[in-house]
Amino acid sequence: MLPCLDEAAALPWVLERIPPGWRAIVVDNGSTDGSAELAASLGAYVVHEPRRGFGAACHAGLRAATADVVCFCDCDASLDPGLLPSVARPVLDGTADLVLGRRRPTVRGAWPTHARLANLELARLVRRRTGLRLHDLGPMRAARREALLGLGLTDRRSGYPLQMVVRAADADWRVRELDVPYTPRVGRSKVTGTWRGTWHAVRDMRAVLAAPPQPVPPRERQPADTAGALR
Repeated sequence: MLPCLDEAAALPWVLERIPPGWRAIVVDNGSTDGSAELAASLGAYVVHEPRRGFGAACHAGLRAATADVVCFCDCDASLDPGLLPSVARPVLDGTADLVLGRRRPTVRGAWPTHARLANLELARLVRRRTGLRLHDLGPMRAARREALLGLGLTDRRSGYPLQMVVRAADADWRVRELDVPYTPRVGRSKVTGTWRGTWHAVRDMRAVLAAPPQPVPPRERQPADTAGALR
């Protein structure tokens, strides 16, 4: 799933990097720069989600997907979709239930200082809330579709990725991090590009952490899957 809001400048590179045989689902979240039309012309399956919010876009893509194993990735060219097979592999081979790409900046300025500091603080709060010793709540991730739907995710704003991790931990999922290169995004970020956007994201995520634990069925372990599960 590729949540998209005015990412026409980045889309050609992003979609070119989608692994062969994989289905790219671009969820347009109200773009005004022709992103949806461009994505469709480049062969992506386009879903329109009029309700604004990162979580709304991600969840619309999750519902539209048909593969057993699904992946999420930003649509701004900061992360390379060509790395998705490596991120999905532990889920496919049954050694992890949720894999998160730990962002590793490749150049100075790829990850603004205020956004990195906010991420470190959230990772600390996640460790305190769940016991998971994570370093990043990055947007590149993989898990099984039906299991994700079973988490009952309700946040439709910036707290969606965090709620996924928290509820996965509550359900005793095996959560794993893998390093992924992180480069400067194309265009201006709608969330972490400013202190204001970062503050709103942190506010949404603090609300997720403050919510009482929800009863989530324990994750049923899956045997190793076939490579076609992602197509």
